[in-house]
Amino acid sequence: MADQARARRIAERIKQLVTQGLTQVVKDERVGFVTVTDVRVTGDLQHASVFYTVLGTDEDRQTAAEVLEEYRGRLRSFVGRGLGIRLTPSLEFILDALPEDAQHLDELLREVAARDAELAAARKAAGYAGEEDPYRKPRSQDEGDEPAADPDDR
Repeated sequence: MADQARARRIAERIKQLVTQGLTQVVKDERVGFVTVTDVRVTGDLQHASVFYTVLGTDEDRQTAAEVLEEYRGRLRSFVGRGLGIRLTPSLEFILDALPEDAQHLDELLREVAARDAELAAARKAAGYAGEEDPYRKPRSQDEGDEPAADPDDR
């Protein structure tokens, strides 16, 4: 089992090589704008998961996935030559959902900000349901009220 620092270095090198391979090995125009976002390598360096994003529509993402699957063997050979280690890890391409999740979170945050603005406007326009100060206060002698007669004074 390789140490984690070596696995990270190999993952970073695989990321660079796959990015190069997309321009040098994959000659298919259907691949579009593919960006390799991350690579994760297993502890035994036998398998690499390559995360990627595609700029475009869902159809562009589907086409890019098909092209990457078609060229997976050639990209693995290219990565193997560039790595220079005894065993070349197998490659698995996974569409990274991070941009879509971030966009969804941005939409939710915009919606929450709009609702907060509505509530703030409603709060400014709102009034009290009863008196402004609903708590009872003791009467003072200064108000001109006579004190109530004490029932024990009879």
